[in-house]
Amino acid sequence: MREIPPGFEAHHEVVVTDAMTVDFEDREDARLGKLHPVYATYWLAKHMELVSRKIILSFLEEGDVGIGHAVSVTHLASALPGMRVHLTAKFEGQDGNRVHASCTAVSELGDIIGEGTTVQVVLPQAKLMRAFERLRERWAASQDEGAT
Repeated sequence: MREIPPGFEAHHEVVVTDAMTVDFEDREDARLGKLHPVYATYWLAKHMELVSRKIILSFLEEGDVGIGHAVSVTHLASALPGMRVHLTAKFEGQDGNRVHASCTAVSELGDIIGEGTTVQVVLPQAKLMRAFERLRERWAASQDEGAT
């Protein structure tokens, strides 16, 4: 991975949709179903991870990939479906192959929707694919054991 300049930023904008509102999709318990008609924290976390990924993309070398390692989000304000939310990720530093970023999300009204941090791990793609293959093999073996 090439060096990321201090303070490097990436940006992303989303328009909140009905699908991005709070719905835990448990149809057996209404308390865990469709709850609030506002931007869900789990979507905010996803979008913070997305904007943070944009930081590393231009700096990956041939054969490198990034994978999410940590996301920490504090949800501070609501956003309604149809509202635009602008996300910014700022490169905060690198510890070995771990890339740290801080994130903010601001609504079109200027409300700070959320703040957070992310960590991405940069690895050779071949190493990551081998790890996924080992996971598939372990899972397949556990399925075979469960069938007997």
